[in-house]
Amino acid sequence: MHSMTGFGRGSAATDLWQAGVEISAVNRKQAEVVVQAPRELNELDARIRKAVLAVVSRGRIQVSINVERPLFSAEEFSINTALALAFSKTFGVLSETVGYPVIPAASDFLRQPGIIAAGDSEIDAEAAWLAVEPALTAALEQLAAMRESEGSHLKADFLARLETLVSFARKIAAEAPGRPVRQRELLNKRLRDAGLELDPADERVVKEIALFADRCDVSEEITRLDSHFAKFREYLDAAEPPGRALDFLCQELFREFNTIGSKANDASIAQTIVEAKTELEKIREQVQNVE
Repeated sequence: MHSMTGFGRGSAATDLWQAGVEISAVNRKQAEVVVQAPRELNELDARIRKAVLAVVSRGRIQVSINVERPLFSAEEFSINTALALAFSKTFGVLSETVGYPVIPAASDFLRQPGIIAAGDSEIDAEAAWLAVEPALTAALEQLAAMRESEGSHLKADFLARLETLVSFARKIAAEAPGRPVRQRELLNKRLRDAGLELDPADERVVKEIALFADRCDVSEEITRLDSHFAKFREYLDAAEPPGRALDFLCQELFREFNTIGSKANDASIAQTIVEAKTELEKIREQVQNVE
């Protein structure tokens, strides 16, 4: 099981290019890949996305790619002669305008963009890919390792909280059968307080208690809860990303606990239901982080 959040960084270099890749991932219901790279690498976009989606199935993944020359030699610098001459001529015009000589310094030429360029400013996508691909692979491996580590922590937390839910379900299962008995005692007390003494074996009382017992029977809900608990554990150990399935199971668990609360009509069971739903809400919040 993997978390949807994580970060990875990788770098690689060839004789021509060195590449740095950073990948960050956050929660998102669907897979969304955002690539930030020099425009010359636009043709690599499909390859980058394919590599990312081979590792990630859900989440918003932002990929930042930087490509630059590893080292420059003297031969790799070029001078834009036309621009340099035009720049120098401009100072002559400026001198005539102000009426005294204005002599350009070497720093003026260096500060003027485009006069001196370091090598070829254009990035060859195919040549750059030889550096980008291994850097991307390294970043994805680091991202996957971090997501797996966080997923392991989430799994341990889920199992502990699931045991708490199981204990709540067991408590409800133990208390529920006594609810009709308590209802009979309450009904007899109300009748006595109203001055209506009836035989406990009176058919009307027995019928009323039988109907109440049928209405407050939660055995089916307890059985479904046990099934959902087992399925939850199964998904935690599944090879496929379980995020969506776990989210659906949380909804089903909420539904069963709600039904028990409405059917049981008992203060003690109602308190247990509140505690169970509070714990389940914590699980559901964490499930939103699962791939």
